[in-house]
Amino acid sequence: MPRTLFRKWRESRNASLQLDAILAAADPEAPLVERNRWLVELGYWIRRDGSVSANAEEPAADRSHPQHVRLRYLLQVLERHPDWAERFALTMRSIVRDNDPTGLFCDTGVSLHPGFVSEMVSRLQNRFLPPPLNRDDMAGLFALVFVGDEDAEWVEAIDDELVARLSRVLQQGSEAVGGMANYRAALGQTLATSIAVLVSQVRATGLSQAIRSRLRGRVEDTPFFQLDAAVEALRVDGLQHGDESFGQRLNYFRALLDGCHDAARQVYQDLEENGVSIEVVFQIERMKVQLQRIELLLAVWVEPGRPGMHPHLVAELIRSTQARRSLSHLAGSSFAQLARKVVERSAETGEHYITRDRKEYAELVRAAAGGGLITVATVYLKFVIYGLHLDKFSEGLLASFNYAGSFLAIHFAHFTLATKQPAMTGPALAHRLDGVGRPEGREIFVDDTIAMIRSNAAAIVGNLAVVFPVALAIQWLAHKLLGANLITPAKAIATIESFSILGPTPFYAVFTGVLLWLSSLIAGWADNWFALHRVHDVMAYNRRLHFVLGARGATRLADFWKSNLSGIVANVSLGFLLGLGPEILSFFGPHMEVCHVTLSTGSVGTAIGVLGLDALRMPSLWLAVAGIALMGVLNVGVSFALAFNMALRSRNLRRVDRADLSAAVRRRILKHPLSLVMPPRAARPETAAGERSA
Repeated sequence: MPRTLFRKWRESRNASLQLDAILAAADPEAPLVERNRWLVELGYWIRRDGSVSANAEEPAADRSHPQHVRLRYLLQVLERHPDWAERFALTMRSIVRDNDPTGLFCDTGVSLHPGFVSEMVSRLQNRFLPPPLNRDDMAGLFALVFVGDEDAEWVEAIDDELVARLSRVLQQGSEAVGGMANYRAALGQTLATSIAVLVSQVRATGLSQAIRSRLRGRVEDTPFFQLDAAVEALRVDGLQHGDESFGQRLNYFRALLDGCHDAARQVYQDLEENGVSIEVVFQIERMKVQLQRIELLLAVWVEPGRPGMHPHLVAELIRSTQARRSLSHLAGSSFAQLARKVVERSAETGEHYITRDRKEYAELVRAAAGGGLITVATVYLKFVIYGLHLDKFSEGLLASFNYAGSFLAIHFAHFTLATKQPAMTGPALAHRLDGVGRPEGREIFVDDTIAMIRSNAAAIVGNLAVVFPVALAIQWLAHKLLGANLITPAKAIATIESFSILGPTPFYAVFTGVLLWLSSLIAGWADNWFALHRVHDVMAYNRRLHFVLGARGATRLADFWKSNLSGIVANVSLGFLLGLGPEILSFFGPHMEVCHVTLSTGSVGTAIGVLGLDALRMPSLWLAVAGIALMGVLNVGVSFALAFNMALRSRNLRRVDRADLSAAVRRRILKHPLSLVMPPRAARPETAAGERSA
C-alpha cells in the first residue's frame, strides 16, 4: 500500500485528464476554486508528453515545441464543437474577471519582502507550500499553471496566426459579458493601475535612507521624487484624453525611468568605493526588476496590437515567476556584488605576492625565509600544547592562539607564509582575464601566470629551506647540550607516520586548502565591513579618542586599522580555523586534522633530529616526504582553485576559453622553462602597466 501511494504521488507530477473530460468540465458558473483547478488541469494537459491525434495539425515550426501541437489540437477541437468553445471562452473570461490581475503584473517574480533574509525564508516556505486555489489571486494561479521549465520558451514562440485563432475562440459568447471591447478596456486600465502601483514601490525604495544617502544632489531633483506625479499624469491623460500631449508625457516618464536606472548604477558605484551592503544590493536588484516590469507593461499598454507583444508579456512573467522560485538566483543576485568586492580586495593584496623581476623575487625569498624561521617556534609550541594531553577543545583553543600569534608575527615582520598566497594570487590572476580578448592582454595574463607559479614555488621553497634545517638543528643542539629530546622517540615515529602519502594525508591537505581559502574570504568581508560603515572616519573623529590620543593620534590609529585590518583578520581567522576548525568538525562529523606543508615539514625535521640518521632507513620517512610534497601541491592548488573560480564567477568570466589560455601558458613554459625558476631582470613594460591599471 505505501509503495502504491508513493508511485501514484510520483506519477501525479505530470499526470493529467483527457481533453474531452477537461472541456466537458468547463463551467463558468462553478465556484472559483473549481474554475481555477480546471485551468491548472488544462495547463498540465498542454505540457503532457505524447501525441494527441494523428489528424492534429503540425507545422514544421511546431516540432521543436510539442506544446504548440497540443494547443493547435485544442483549438481544432473547439472550432469543431461550438458548444464546448462557448463554455471554454466563458470559463476563461470568468477566471480572468474573478481573480485579481494586479498581483500578477506587480508581484509575479518580484521580491515581496524588503530584506534579504525575510525573502529567503519566504522562498524556502513557498517551495513546500504552493499558493492555494481558493483565493482570487491571479499571481498564485499563474504560478500553478506554468510550472514547466520550458514554459516561457514555448509561450514566447507562439506565432501570430495561433494567437489570432485563440483570440477568436475566446470571443465566443462575448455578448453575455458586454463584448471584447469592454474586456480590452478593462485590461488597459489594469495595466495602467499596475504601472502606478509599481511606480509607488520604486519611489519608496529610491527615497529610502539606504538609497537616498548614496545619491548626489537634492532629494527633489531625483527621478524617484518626480515619478509619482509623472505616472499619474500619464495614466489620466492616456485613459481619458489620448491627445498629442500623451506622447510628450510618455517620453518624459520614460526619461525618468532611465534616470532611475542611472541612479541605481550610481548606488552601485558608491558601493564599489565604500563597501557593499547585501541589503542595499537586494533593494537595488528588486527595484531593477520593478523598473523592467514597468517598461514591459508600458509597452503592452501603449502598443496592445503590436505582433508578439502578449506572448512576450506572458513569457516574461513566467521567467520572473520561475526566477523567484530559485534560491540560487536570489543569493547570486544579492551576493554577487559582495563577492566581487571581496575578490577585488584579495586581488589587490595578491598583487604584492606576484614577483615580476629579480629584485622582487629576492625580496620574496627573504620574506619566505623569515616566515619559515617564525614557523619553527610555532612547531615546537604545538608539540608542547599537545604534550599537555588536555581535552580536545582546550588543545584546539591553545593551538589557535599559537597559530594566530605566529601568523600575526609573520604579518607585522613583513614575512611570508607560502600557503596564504594562492588565495590572494588567484583573484589577482583572474583580474587579468578582463583583457585576454586582445593579444597584448593575453600576453600579460601568460606573464602573470608564470610569475604567479614562480612566486608561489619560491615562497614554499623559502619556507621549507629554513623551517626544516632550523627545526632539526634546534633538536640536535638540545640533545647535545642538554642531553634531552624535545619530543619522545615514540612521538617522533608517530609524527612521521602521520604524514604518509598512503594514509589520509591527501584528504586532510585538501581540507586545509579549503580553510586557507576561507580565511581570505573572512578577511575580504572584514575589509568591506570596515569601508561600508566608515569605521576609519568614525575613529578619526571620535571625541573620546581625540581626548585620549589627540587629533593626530586618533588619525594614526584609524590609518593603522585601515591598513592592517584585513591582514589581522586573515591571520587570526586562519589561526582559529586551523586550531579549532578540525576539532569542531570532528565533533559533528568525520575526524579531521590540519596538514599544513610548512608546519608539517618543521615537525618532520624535529622528528629526524630525535631519531638521528637511523630515520633515513625508515620507509615511513620517505612515504612522509612524498606525503608532504603532495600536501604542498594540494594546499596551494585547492586554495588557488577556489579563489580563482570565485573570482571568475564574480566577474562573469566563466565563458573564457580556458583551454586556449592553458595552451598559451604551456607554450611559454616549453619555450622558456627557466622562467619558472628565474625571473627576468626587469618586468616587461606592458606587465607593469597592467599592474598599475589593476
